[in-house]
Parts: sequence; structure tokens; C-alpha cells
Amino acid sequence: MTILLIILHVTVSIAMIAIVLLQSGKGAEMGASFGAGGSQSVFGAGGGSTFMSKLTTAAAIIFMLTSLTLAYRSSQPTSSSIMTSVPASNAAPQIPAAVPQQPMQAKPSAPAPAGAPQPAAPQAPQAPAAPKK
Repeated sequence: MTILLIILHVTVSIAMIAIVLLQSGKGAEMGASFGAGGSQSVFGAGGGSTFMSKLTTAAAIIFMLTSLTLAYRSSQPTSSSIMTSVPASNAAPQIPAAVPQQPMQAKPSAPAPAGAPQPAAPQAPQAPAAPKK
């Protein structure tokens, strides 16, 4: 439902932008910018409503209703959660048993055979490269 409202909201907002831009403003003549349009009153004597004016009003009403509906729906707590499908487990997680470690020998009791690989000695980290000038 919310996705449908969002699609309607975006469509109406784009349509409203197009409708408003297609209309010519009142007093859009060149003389209006120099004060020649003073005979027209702001709220009266505007003439009859045109089709574009009625279309703008309808688009504005739909835009406001979808805005209020989306705001109301987003403020409501959601009833679904991703954790509802996870079964509840009462058992504590199992900790693996400690493996007894053998004490480290200071020196090997016998030398390693000649063909056996030698354990790698830990290496110190390398210094960062100097910046090139």
C-alpha cells in the first residue's frame, strides 16, 4: 500500500510541476514588469477558471492528501520484524571444552630430520616505503 502511495505521490508531483509550468501567468506582458499591469486586482476580476487552473487545483489536493497519508503511515509502528521468523532458543550457546596444552619445551630433544621443513621464524613488520620526491 505504501509503495502505491509513493508512486502516486511522485507522479502527481511531476504532473503538478508540468501543469504549473505550462500555464501563463497573469500580467505576463512586458508592460507588467514596468508597472503597466496595475489595473488588475490581486484577488478579483481574474476571469473564469480555466481547465489548467482546475487541473492544478486537483493535482494540489491529491498531492496534499498523499503527503498527509504518507506522513501518518510512517509514524505508525510497524508490526513486522525480521526477528519474528527466528525461533526462540532457551539453551545457552555451547562453549567448546578447553583443549589441554602441552608445555613448551626449551630445546628439542632430537634434531629434526634433514628433509623435514623447518618452522618459519616470525618476522618483524617491514618499514613503510619512503615517499618519493
